[in-house]
Amino acid sequence: MMLHRLNWFFALFAVSLFFAAPAFAESPRPTQAHAKAAIATVQLLSHYHYQAPPLDDALSAQIFDRYLKALDPGHLFFLQSDINNFSWARTTLDDAILEGRLETPFLIFDRYAERVKKMQGIIQELLAGNFNFTIDESFEPDRSEVPWSASDNELREVWRKRIKNDWLRLRLAGNDDNSIRRTLLKRYGHALNRSVKLSSDDVFQVFMNAWASALEPHTNYLGPRAAEDFAISMKLSLVGIGAMLQERDDYVIVRELVPGGPAQRSGKVNTGDRIVGIAQGEKTPMVDVTGWRVDEVVPLIRGKHNSIVVLDILPVDALPDGAHRRVALVRDTIRLENQAASGSIQEIRDNGQLRKIGVIKLPSFYQDTDARRKSLGQFRSATIDVTRIIGEFKRDKIDAMLIDLRNNAGGSLDEAVSLTGLFIDSGPVVIQQNARGQTRVERIPTSGMAWDGPLGVLINRASASASEIFAGAIQDYGRGIVIGEDSFGKGTVQTLIDLDELEPAPQRRYGELKMTIAQFFRISGSTTQLRGVSPDITLPSLIDPKSFGESSYDNALPWTHISPVEFRSAGSIASLLPTLALHHEQRVAQDKDFLQLKEKVAELKTLREQKTISLKESTRRAERDRLETQAKVRGKKNIEPSGDEESGDTEVGDDGLLASERSLSNELAAEKARKAARDILLVESANILGDMVTLLRANSSSEIVQREKARKP
Repeated sequence: MMLHRLNWFFALFAVSLFFAAPAFAESPRPTQAHAKAAIATVQLLSHYHYQAPPLDDALSAQIFDRYLKALDPGHLFFLQSDINNFSWARTTLDDAILEGRLETPFLIFDRYAERVKKMQGIIQELLAGNFNFTIDESFEPDRSEVPWSASDNELREVWRKRIKNDWLRLRLAGNDDNSIRRTLLKRYGHALNRSVKLSSDDVFQVFMNAWASALEPHTNYLGPRAAEDFAISMKLSLVGIGAMLQERDDYVIVRELVPGGPAQRSGKVNTGDRIVGIAQGEKTPMVDVTGWRVDEVVPLIRGKHNSIVVLDILPVDALPDGAHRRVALVRDTIRLENQAASGSIQEIRDNGQLRKIGVIKLPSFYQDTDARRKSLGQFRSATIDVTRIIGEFKRDKIDAMLIDLRNNAGGSLDEAVSLTGLFIDSGPVVIQQNARGQTRVERIPTSGMAWDGPLGVLINRASASASEIFAGAIQDYGRGIVIGEDSFGKGTVQTLIDLDELEPAPQRRYGELKMTIAQFFRISGSTTQLRGVSPDITLPSLIDPKSFGESSYDNALPWTHISPVEFRSAGSIASLLPTLALHHEQRVAQDKDFLQLKEKVAELKTLREQKTISLKESTRRAERDRLETQAKVRGKKNIEPSGDEESGDTEVGDDGLLASERSLSNELAAEKARKAARDILLVESANILGDMVTLLRANSSSEIVQREKARKP
């Protein structure tokens, strides 16, 4: 994600926006705030979006299709007759938006809710029966592109196979029929209840994003809650109690406690505790939150600094009818340090020489824009935090530095530019081009590098936007080596517009619009759009590029090229690449873990190419045994599940359960083990940098010898 923050002056639109919108009836129904937000969004997109098409019948048809897909992506609830009955809406949604009359998308949601409720009864009937696992039939996990079911019977058959697949996964894991039936009744009950338990704001946000995403993939509407969460992710702080929450069964539970937060300091809140009620102070009534969603509970827990929130807790070890415990907590500022830059040192051996590689893990390009705008001292930012870590690395006398941008989706454009300046003394970093073809070059703001030694950047398919600007600049300047896989391919710039500036009020009502306003280009002239940044040395990937990345979107902007800008090379890495690649290939050919990773990549590729999954127990069991045998040959105890609960994955270790169905202690232990496991790609990246250090020092010694020879008469 790449963001500018735009302070908006809405006086030009005041007359057209603030008409007397009609009041709508029962929830979920459109509100006056929704109407105002929709009309304001029309004005903004039509005037300032990078390439917004007109809001007409053609765009209305796209919005219609995307809204249906957002509600029912797997074609599991709507019938073709439902789609036909709403065909009149295909070319009228544009008028509904322009006029601020949004009953139609809510009527479509009503039909969706009816279908979900009807399906609950069908699922209960199917689970009450038995399944024959000797029949040779198959299940199609991905139904996103298949036609809508023509009848109730056809849709029932889809669900029969879906449930049979889930049943078989649990059966292969050793569960008996009674426990399987209980698990699936609970699973589908919770899932379907959640799918229709949406507020008016939720439905409006789904519809608005169907519209926004019809323009291109990165224009989005953020409802009031989503806008607040986004602000928190950028400044890495919030006011609350310091507890990570999770939904389990009918409860919101405490998954983790933030060290030093009010909940942890109190000694009265424990991991696994169930929050059943919340009060805003000692003398206010308690709100029963049993059965609520996490995003509904969180706003009641957050609040003003130093204010009191009272929790009604059902302890982790208590029965459902056990004694409750009330805990009063004083809200405080919580720093989200787990989402901030962090440093560690990888020690490697290179021909007997110890090399210390400083690794900086950067989850996002964050910046507390409000604090910066208000000049509140040293605001929180990625560049400030990375500068501090570099100082620590220098004291530890590291030999090289690796910036780990894996899964970094981007963030602030300013941070991408300033962070580049920590490693390049001066010059351009990125070119922006707006809808009128006007360009602006973003340059390093201040001279003076924080680190001038050997440098590497580690990326993966989930490295996007600001990550691609940084990695692309380091690569173009020849300042360091880029390692990993082709990045996401997001080459567009968004601005964030606070729609609540339309009509300021104590609480958010209108949300925010994240709108694409420009495209960015590398200083070499090529955009990262669609193609991303290609690494200098490629590492294997478990991510499927066909289903993840800019190229997976059906309406992504095309790749293009503009004139480059002048810049001075900052290094000569290119001459080292053949030798570095050769050493890398020789090393990984002897690395057992790396070879196992390559085998798993190949296995996943084979699984992805399978469009259907067998529902015959003997076939599935044979496949499981085959994988188990392969794992034993490799000396590996098991193969981790793919993490895709919808995949029907038959790999060894698949227990058939969703994360929320496993015990919390086991889930946390597994997560801890994953974090502690050897990071194969990080270790190899450190080895590559160790090779670079050796080559650079050898070249430097050779140059010194040559200069000394030249001085002799």
